[in-house]
Amino acid sequence: MSYRSGRHFLQIPGPTNVPDAVLRAMDLPTIDHRGPTFAELGERVLDKVRVVFKTEQPVIIYPASGTGAWEAALVNTLSPGDRVLMSETGHFAALWYQLAKRLGLDPELLPGDWRHGADPEAIARCLAEDEEHRIKAVCVVHNETSTGVTSRIAEVREAIDRISHPALLMVDTISSLGSIDYRHDEWGVDVTIAGSQKGLMLPPGLSFNAISQKALVAAREARLPKAYWCWDDMLGPNANGFFPYTPATNLLYGLDKALDLLLEEGLENVFARHDRHAEATRRAVRAWGLELLCADEREFSSSLTAVLVPEGENADRLRQVILDNFDMSLGAGLSKLQGRVFRIGHLGDFNDLSLMGTLAGVEMGLACAGIPHRQGGVQAAMAYLAEEAEGDQAKAREQRRIA
Repeated sequence: MSYRSGRHFLQIPGPTNVPDAVLRAMDLPTIDHRGPTFAELGERVLDKVRVVFKTEQPVIIYPASGTGAWEAALVNTLSPGDRVLMSETGHFAALWYQLAKRLGLDPELLPGDWRHGADPEAIARCLAEDEEHRIKAVCVVHNETSTGVTSRIAEVREAIDRISHPALLMVDTISSLGSIDYRHDEWGVDVTIAGSQKGLMLPPGLSFNAISQKALVAAREARLPKAYWCWDDMLGPNANGFFPYTPATNLLYGLDKALDLLLEEGLENVFARHDRHAEATRRAVRAWGLELLCADEREFSSSLTAVLVPEGENADRLRQVILDNFDMSLGAGLSKLQGRVFRIGHLGDFNDLSLMGTLAGVEMGLACAGIPHRQGGVQAAMAYLAEEAEGDQAKAREQRRIA
C-alpha cells in the first residue's frame, strides 16, 4: 500500500486514538513486577482507577479483553444452573448472554429491538414473578457499542429495589467508562465491567471488575470453576500493589498516565465534552436527512452515534468509499445490523476540530457513494459547536469579572 499523508481518522467506537502522552508513558523499559518501583505503580493505579468508577470499593485489573471481565464477573459470583436476567439491547448484550450459557448458567434474555435500552419495568415484572428468588443476577450493558443506545442504570437499580429482590446488578461499561457519567457506588451496582481501549484511551489489553461488598459476599458461595479470574487471588497481592501473575506492565504505565489526563481535565468536563460532540453529531445526521438508530432521546449515547442508511443502500459500501477516499474508518453494523448502519465514534482523546474533520469525511463520503442525503450536516454541527464555545467564553468572562 502506498504512503498516505496526514493521520488516519480512526472513528470507530473503540479501540480509540491513544494520546501521545500515553504512548510515551508506555515507551519505557519493563521493570521487575515484584520490585518496589512496580508496587508504587500498582498502588497508584489501583487507587486512581476507583475515582473513574466513582467507587470506594475494590477494582480488579486483568490483562485481558472486556470478554474476560464479563466472564470474571459471572464465575466469581454465581453457581452452575443459576438463573440470570439479561436485556437484549444489541450485539454485545447478546454475546454476554451466549457466554453465560456456555458457562452453565441459565440466562433469560429479555427481547429488545436494538433501538432502546434495557427496560426497567420489564426487569421489575420478571423479578416480581420470581417469588423464590431463583434469579441471582441482572446483567445490563450500560452503553451498547453496536447501537449507540445508553441504558438508564439508575432506573434499573430503582426497579430492583422496588421489588426488594436480592439479585446482583452487573453492568458492562466497556464503551461508557470515562466517556459517560457512571456511578458504581451511588447506583448500587455490584459488579461493573470495563475495558481499556475506549474512554480510558489505551490500547486493548486491560479489563476491569469493580466489586461491591455484596458481590464479595456472593463470591464466598459461588461454585462456578475459576482460576485465572479468581478475585481472591487478585485482592491479596493488590493490597500491596502487586498481582498474582505477570501483569501487563507497560499498559499499566499507560493507564497511570491516562488516568492523570482524565482527572486533570475533570470527569465532569470529560462527560460534558462527550455530550457536546454527541449532540453536534446528531445535528449533522438530522441535517443530512438520515435517521438515528437510537429511538429514545433519553438513551442517546455520548460515546458513539449509529446512523441508518436509506432503504436499498449499503452502509458497508459507504464505509469502504470513505476509507478509500478519505482514509477514515467508521464502525460497521454488527450481526443483524450489518449493512444497515454505520457508527461514528466520538469518544476518548477527541476535540471539536477532530469531530469536524470526521463529519466532513462522512458528508463527502455520502456524496461520493451516491447515498441520498441533504448537504449541510457539517455546517449544522459547526454552528452548534461555535455557539457552545461562545457560551463558554461568556461564562469565563463573567467568572473573571466576579473574581
